Amino acid sequence: MKDLWPQLEPLLVHAERPARYLNHEYGCVYKPEADFRFCMVYPDTYELGQANQALRILVNAVNAQEGMAAERAFLPASDMCDTLRAESLPLFSIESCAPVASFDAVGITLPHELAATNVLETLDLAGIALHAADRGEDDPFVMGGGPCAFNPEPYAPFFDFISIGEGEEALPEYLAIVRRMRSEGASRADILRTLAQQPGCYVPSLYRWRDEASAQEAGSWIEPMEPGAPERIDKRLFEGFAESPGWEPCIVPFTEVVHDRLNVEILRGCARGCRFCQAGMMYRPVRERSADNVVESVVSGLAETGYDEVSLTSLSSTDHSQIADILTRLNRACDGKGVRISVPSQRLDSFGVDMAELVAGQKKGGLTFAPEAGTQRLRDVINKNVTEDDLFGALDAAFSAGWRRCKLYFMIGLPTETDEDIKGIASLAQRAYDRMKAATPPEQRGSLRMSISCALFVPKAQTPFQWDGQIPPEEALRRVNLLRNSVKYRAIDVHWHDPSTSFVEAVMSRAGREGAAWVEAAWRRGARFDAWTEHFNAQAWRDAAQEVGTDPEAIAQTAYPTDRVMPWSHITTGVSTRFLARERKLAEQERTTPDCTFGACSACGACPSLGADHELARPRVASGSNAQPESSDSDLRAHAAAPEDAPSAFDECQEEAHV
Repeated sequence: MKDLWPQLEPLLVHAERPARYLNHEYGCVYKPEADFRFCMVYPDTYELGQANQALRILVNAVNAQEGMAAERAFLPASDMCDTLRAESLPLFSIESCAPVASFDAVGITLPHELAATNVLETLDLAGIALHAADRGEDDPFVMGGGPCAFNPEPYAPFFDFISIGEGEEALPEYLAIVRRMRSEGASRADILRTLAQQPGCYVPSLYRWRDEASAQEAGSWIEPMEPGAPERIDKRLFEGFAESPGWEPCIVPFTEVVHDRLNVEILRGCARGCRFCQAGMMYRPVRERSADNVVESVVSGLAETGYDEVSLTSLSSTDHSQIADILTRLNRACDGKGVRISVPSQRLDSFGVDMAELVAGQKKGGLTFAPEAGTQRLRDVINKNVTEDDLFGALDAAFSAGWRRCKLYFMIGLPTETDEDIKGIASLAQRAYDRMKAATPPEQRGSLRMSISCALFVPKAQTPFQWDGQIPPEEALRRVNLLRNSVKYRAIDVHWHDPSTSFVEAVMSRAGREGAAWVEAAWRRGARFDAWTEHFNAQAWRDAAQEVGTDPEAIAQTAYPTDRVMPWSHITTGVSTRFLARERKLAEQERTTPDCTFGACSACGACPSLGADHELARPRVASGSNAQPESSDSDLRAHAAAPEDAPSAFDECQEEAHV
């Protein structure tokens, strides 16, 4: 493989942050003896990509295979992209500074919808044909995966295959097939046919895209063009997560990155059931690493890397059944060493006095809580299952323990939202500030800070709200202004996300294969780094829609009945469409569904369809407003199977698995 370093090095003196492009970081793995080479690409700058936990997991999974080597690549910053093109240099890997196009296979993660144009920027800068159909026998196989893969169609033409679900086991298996069949002289087409037979592997080129009428009649937008191509692709699940070590080899970067700390994933999955949340649906079931595993992983990781901060990551870290034990033991182990233990994902109803004291440590930054909606009515609609008393209790505990800054996160544009719900955000925030002030000694109240952060609701694929439209950007700004005018406290800052970027997110989340043409046209007009405010080019997206004849407003904003077949119906998370439709109906009725890890099975279908179950370190006990009465037998409900007093729920869940 060619080493581009002699040509790259003279250019770094002009780069904005040269450390983004340097190799030989502490912890890098080099396998020159490998006969199969894989490059894992995060389609954004180094400081965003290097902190990504999935990248670390997958690179390590491939490097653990005999004869396989995995390297990393990141999209250079826009100035460096232009420099590389001007110098006729391609995108390169970090470890060996080799052209990405020279690898046997290339993986590009799909972390969020606004990364779509960066995928094309990555391929073009690497010198790889944008469309899978245009790649030759000697070109690398380009695969995708990540959260956005659960609606893969706007990306489908750009990938040879797409991994659906968790990749620790799947990725090495797919690469092993490519390696073996290429060594045997198999054609690219034959390799793709074989990959399509593997669980969790979607090969878009093997399917014809149906028109609207045909899709609704057939119950799917895709039609297999060859015998044997599966009509449904189920996600892969890494069943060994709970027993796997939380610590694994970690690269310490030369430059500061986002979340520059040791990250240890303590659990995977969430069953809270927020109806807007894609992650809560696609990562089921819940699997917890034990307290012993987590503590040993943290101690080993800190010793190996030298970090002075560790983050206990998950979708809902304070839901871990042993979180108190974990924090107690870590605080003891790190006492006097200047190490900060952070728990970035905190639930309102599980953040009490004890938790505040355990999390506090010596360094207290800001806390973020997410009520999501300003009124209890709307929180019930979205199934948040928290009350304002939960919020006030969490604030009382936190500010009594010494915190002085807090951010409250809300969404606007949620289904059924009214102006009263918007005003409710202001009212809730002001009353929350009053509680913060009351819990703070008078002499310290001058340091109190509160901010409100508002994001525009995006209807995500594979959620109960996937059939709901997004409000137009103009209406979003009206509601933002209503909120700003309703907040009377000067000490409360109001921030909001750009509705224009959220609009692109919504289109990419709900579009079918026609979305790919829109992305490509926008990219050719200069759209890239769309998640960066200073780079987002709304005009490029508008002009692109006119060019390809796409109506993005209709895609983002149209509300559908729950019997409509959506463009991702052939991709499954394990959670059944029938369950999602039932949850949407309950939302209309303002009824909630409890977390099944604390009680009865909710019949989502995930456990039976995936052949798995919740794996809890010990039975969970709900707290806050979700606490069970003492007479409840919730401590026996550690798994997703229904309790003895409700066999019908279990039966329904079994039925869901076959829908």
